[in-house]
Amino acid sequence: MPSTTTRPVLSKDGGTDNRPATLLGVVLAAQFMALLDVFIVNVAAPTIRAELSASGAGLQLVVAGYTITYAVLLITGARLGDLLGHRRMYLGGLALFTAASLACGLAAGTGQLIAFRMAQGAGSALMIPQVLSLIQRNFTGENRVRALGAYSAVLATGAAAGQVAGGVLVSADLFGTGWRPVFLVNVPIGLALLALGARVLPRDASTGPERTRGLDLPGLLLLAAAVSLLTVPLVLGEEQDWPLWSWLSLGGSLVFLAVFGAYESGLARRGGAPLIAPRVLRVPGMRRAVVRIAVAMGVNAGFLFTLTLHLQGGLGHSALRAGLTFGPAAVAFGVVGLTWRRWPAWTQRALVPGGFLIAAGATIALGRSLADGGTGGWSLYPALCGVGVGIALAFSPALTGALATVRPEDAADASGLLATVTQLGQLIGVAAFGTLFLGRPAAGGAQASADAFWTTALALAAAAVLGAVAGLPRRAR
Repeated sequence: MPSTTTRPVLSKDGGTDNRPATLLGVVLAAQFMALLDVFIVNVAAPTIRAELSASGAGLQLVVAGYTITYAVLLITGARLGDLLGHRRMYLGGLALFTAASLACGLAAGTGQLIAFRMAQGAGSALMIPQVLSLIQRNFTGENRVRALGAYSAVLATGAAAGQVAGGVLVSADLFGTGWRPVFLVNVPIGLALLALGARVLPRDASTGPERTRGLDLPGLLLLAAAVSLLTVPLVLGEEQDWPLWSWLSLGGSLVFLAVFGAYESGLARRGGAPLIAPRVLRVPGMRRAVVRIAVAMGVNAGFLFTLTLHLQGGLGHSALRAGLTFGPAAVAFGVVGLTWRRWPAWTQRALVPGGFLIAAGATIALGRSLADGGTGGWSLYPALCGVGVGIALAFSPALTGALATVRPEDAADASGLLATVTQLGQLIGVAAFGTLFLGRPAAGGAQASADAFWTTALALAAAAVLGAVAGLPRRAR
């Protein structure tokens, strides 16, 4: 039977300090804070645009600059954790994120805010891969499964919670500061986590086989180019009506991705240390989990983004009302993400495909409840809960199942891979479903917006059905 104990945490004097719950709380709190910043700016965007006189492209970069650097540097952050130590990189990334948050809150113009948002993303990219690595290295057996369940619950509730928190902070207009608290709120939290982290995180080993693997600089550069060429047009293409450069960039990303794959395979054959160890991709269920996680996060991000546009742009809801609308989805996701492991054993194999199907039905119900151009009434809330339940079941078991069997020495590679897939899934979801929503006729006010959201809801449901089918075992002929 697997062990159900946790690995001891080293204290500053070299003894043991067995505080796994505190360790988990510290790393997941930072994970949650970083995820909030991906989405918290969405509902603050209109206020930022008005106060800073930002152009459309400038506002897009304020919202997405964080995401671009975050996605590009995630796997780099994972490898640096191996080389320099997970504790050191976690605390360093958290310090950079906290300082950049303060700078964002004090920014005097759009250009400054874009630069500091990109610095925030870099801090997250250094910090977030260490979360999974620390969990993998300090928890075993059932405790690891529970920790991974908490991690997956935090990972997607952060999206909906970001919408809620953004709405509350902008509407509160604390001391007349408008949008600035959506960034400044990170500063006291970050400082508290830095103090706690310095006490409870295990000290980095000075030696180990993973420290000899090297940085694989050519692989890093090729992957960074591929991800950059993919993410920039996904973020800015729709705003600029998909110009030629955006399509050339997308095509270029495929070329660089192919070159990256060929280079990494050759490096592995020569006995080198590729950026992502091939054995990670051979972990049972890993490739299937990659597909399912990408689809689940794409549907989740597309749902959040387009419903926000409909609520604020189509129905004229305030930032507070629009943000609070996502509360039922966030609560449902969190509850299911933390409890699905205790459901009957016979249900476990059906959770992921069943979750996708629940999400598909719930998005259709949500679209129908809003189809008349109204607010949906009470029927809106069961549908929102259904989306939260469905995405939780589609995402959490897939992530936990893929990571539960990863060896501790491969934790950095696996965490960097799945964190990048999660981020790219969100980017693709926003770009694809956002383009579909925004491409519908704008005339007609609330009814036109409702029609656009209904079309988008059907597309979200179709994607969820594809997620249910993806990875199902094929019958042997």
